[in-house]
Amino acid sequence: MMQMKEYKEVPQDVPQDDTVVRQPTSADAVRIPSGPENWMSIPVGMPNCPQGLEYLTALDQLLVSQKIEKLELLTGFETKNRFKIKNSLGQNVYFAYEESDCCTQRGPFEMKILDNFQNEVLHLTRPFRCDLLCCFPDCLNAVEVSAPPGQVIGTVEQVCTFLRPKFNIKNSFGDTVLHIEGPICPCKCFSDTNFKVLSANNEEIGKISKQWSGLGRELFTDADYFSVTFPLNLDVRMKALIFAALFLIDVVYYEH
Repeated sequence: MMQMKEYKEVPQDVPQDDTVVRQPTSADAVRIPSGPENWMSIPVGMPNCPQGLEYLTALDQLLVSQKIEKLELLTGFETKNRFKIKNSLGQNVYFAYEESDCCTQRGPFEMKILDNFQNEVLHLTRPFRCDLLCCFPDCLNAVEVSAPPGQVIGTVEQVCTFLRPKFNIKNSFGDTVLHIEGPICPCKCFSDTNFKVLSANNEEIGKISKQWSGLGRELFTDADYFSVTFPLNLDVRMKALIFAALFLIDVVYYEH
């Protein structure tokens, strides 16, 4: 469990060059944009909130854009995914990057979400899954979500269905607390695709939207735009799990 003393704070108004962040368990360095970009101020005085998730207490929407790498644009070779996460005012909230091998889309992946101070505040882990028997429990897609890293707050698990895509969101005790239901055709063109977030009694409380980004971008890159909405007063851990579900949906339906 991350201790308070390990959480770095860097003044937001100090210009910086691109900073290389090296995690102790990875041999790869990740370059994170910093400096003149406009970052959301962190809310203060939030009790019983995992450190780094304070931003979510003041938000009911997140906008996610996948960064297009020059290598992917010029050659079509897929690179490791990186995302910017902003609020509805266009302010940066988080930066996310994938640590998995870009050549194994159906294999395991690790996703790290960092805040403005370059601290990892959310960690997503998806184990290896097979493609042969997609309705066997061990073959379905799932991600385990930790906040802070090392402290599991819940999971997002795909449900075996032959019609609409479905996912269950479970808390740290394994109880299903929310559901996600997608359209019959999640890969339609020329319009946004919405996945409804439902409460335990099937009341719609939010949605995850894959936004149509134009024919050229859709055909020649894997760079996607998403938005996620949830109730402002929803528990911050549930907001984080809905946010995590966005990345699982991206991997399952749009990383091709």
